[in-house]
Amino acid sequence: MPREYPRAWRVGEQIQRELSELIRSEVRDPRVGMVTVMGVDLSADLAHAKVYVSSLDPAHDLDEAVAALNRAAGFLRGRLGRRLRIRTVPELRFLRDDSVERGVRLTHLIDEVVAKERGGGGSSDTEDG
Repeated sequence: MPREYPRAWRVGEQIQRELSELIRSEVRDPRVGMVTVMGVDLSADLAHAKVYVSSLDPAHDLDEAVAALNRAAGFLRGRLGRRLRIRTVPELRFLRDDSVERGVRLTHLIDEVVAKERGGGGSSDTEDG
């Protein structure tokens, strides 16, 4: 019977929490800004981690923030190693997560369709002649 919470998942959750705190408190690069760690995907051997980040500020250049975080990955890995009690601290690779932006865009599209249906819903029903 497989375990319900595999170790890679549990360690990934812990890395997500710790990285969120480290980025907020210890990264001084102004290009990073206020990014949110959305998720961490760990390899099965816990040697590599893909860290997905997003920003709630639409004016923020997320690509620049991701590049700055990738440059600071060694620093963050070292700080992470001091906080976690694991044998191997994974190599960090930061990636852009567009799911928040896609969700906002879909919400706007749905709102537009609903507004159009409420405003012009009777035009096709009255053209029987």
